[in-house]
This record gives sequence, structure tokens and C-alpha cells, in this order.
Amino acid sequence: MSLAASHLDSVEATDDRDFNFTARDFDRVRSLIHAKAGIALSESKRDMVYSRLGRRLRALSLDSFKTYLDQLEARNDADEWQAFTNALTTNLTSFFREAHHFEVLAELLKARGRQTPIKIWCAAASTGEEPYSLAITAAEALDSLTPSVKILATDIDTQVLETAQAGVYPEERVDKLDDAQKRRFFRRGAGANAGRVRVIDELREMISFRPLNLLDARYPMRGPFDAIFCRNVMIYFDKPTQRDILGKIAPLLSPDGLFFAGHSESFFHATDIVTSIGRTVYRRTAR
Repeated sequence: MSLAASHLDSVEATDDRDFNFTARDFDRVRSLIHAKAGIALSESKRDMVYSRLGRRLRALSLDSFKTYLDQLEARNDADEWQAFTNALTTNLTSFFREAHHFEVLAELLKARGRQTPIKIWCAAASTGEEPYSLAITAAEALDSLTPSVKILATDIDTQVLETAQAGVYPEERVDKLDDAQKRRFFRRGAGANAGRVRVIDELREMISFRPLNLLDARYPMRGPFDAIFCRNVMIYFDKPTQRDILGKIAPLLSPDGLFFAGHSESFFHATDIVTSIGRTVYRRTAR
């Protein structure tokens, strides 16, 4: 152990926080979450890690990160590994985020017409706003509350999937939708549920919610998908991990299917897998 590292550990272990949280602890967290979920945590995420995992230490009545991480690795407790992963997963989402993608999807759906079925995969469903936006787009594009569209919505975080499946949100979450959409696709709560809205059953029945780790060696779903939304998740992976995931996703696209990425994501290092057609929309690269 270097003198510098030893000094840093001692300073961090005696600060005014509730728990010991050393540089070595942070490095262990980074290594474990990268191995488990492919997430590459930068140095700037140190405070976030302390805050989020600190809740697990309090829940388990532990006094240090070292104790927590030792137990996590030694006991191989699937529930605690899931809680660890859930804690470190970022879930920032909204209805119709990056709206131009839904315009492209609407054109694709209209071009498909009423073929049965049209299949869409939302690979980072979070709390559900994105898959429900996909369902609304399908209902509007095909002028039906029960179009021949099936949406698979997956996420590694089991807690957010529970929220997504319930389809209940504070009213402010739908503020930016137009009044016609709010009337057609949501029901306002009353009494104890005042101030909340619920997605209508027809949209919820269009979607299947399932847990999935994109690092899994194989994906259980079967293609081909007409569209795959995997937006604002690749930014948390390093480039080798991105290539690995793209290599598993691309074969699940239909030959003319579309892959939608986040606005800050690009795959110049993977042009042999996906080809850009503009505005963070891709096709499977022809072979």
C-alpha cells in the first residue's frame, strides 16, 4: 500500500459522514457494478455512491462500506445484489423524451399498416414513461386503442419496473402532454388518489414488463423487432461493453427495423453492427 493511498483512506474514514467510505471502498463499488451491470462509474460519482448505498447500510444496520461489500460478495444474496444494482441505477425519464423519435416511429407504424403483430422492444423502461409513450404513439398512428402492436419493456432495476407496471403517476408528470392525450389515455384519481393519474388499461395491456440485465450472455426474447428503443443507457457503458450489447441487440432487429439511441450516444466504433440513418436512429448493418 502506498503512503498516499493510506493517507487518503485515513482521511476519508474519519470525516463527518455516518459511515466509513474509503477510496478503496469506492473502487470496489466501481468494480462490482461494472461486472454486474456494465455501468462505468466516474470519479465524480463518489458522493452519489455514498448517498445511495448509505441507505442500504442503514437498512442493514451496518457501520461501514467495507462490512457491507464484504457481506455482499461473501453471501451471494440475490436479493441484496439486486438492491445494490437498483441503488446505483440512474432513472431519468419523461413522457415523449426526445420527441422526434416518436415521430419517426409513427411513420414506421403507418408504413407497416395493420400487419400483425408489430413488435417493439423498450430496453431501458425505467418507471414506464417511455413504453407508455410508445403505446400512445401506436394508438395514435394506427387510430386504435387496441392496435396489433406488442411492446416488450425491460429494465435491470426491479423497483422501477414495479412503478412502470402500475402505470400511476403524479399529475405533473403528464403536464407537457396535450389535453386530448391526457383525456384519452389517462384517468384522473379521486379521493385518496387525487393529484395522480393512471394509464388506461388498453395501453397497459399492450406492454409486457420484464427484468433484464443487458450484460446477460443471452437475451430470452425472440425477434425480429420492428423497432428497438435503447436510449440513454449506453452512455453508462464503456465502448467494449457497448459493442458487446449492440452485437446481441442488432440480430433481434428485422432487416428494415429501427434502433433508437439517446441524443448523446453515438456508435462510430460499431459501424459494422449498426448504421446511422440520422438523428440517433440506426439500422442493422447489412452483411
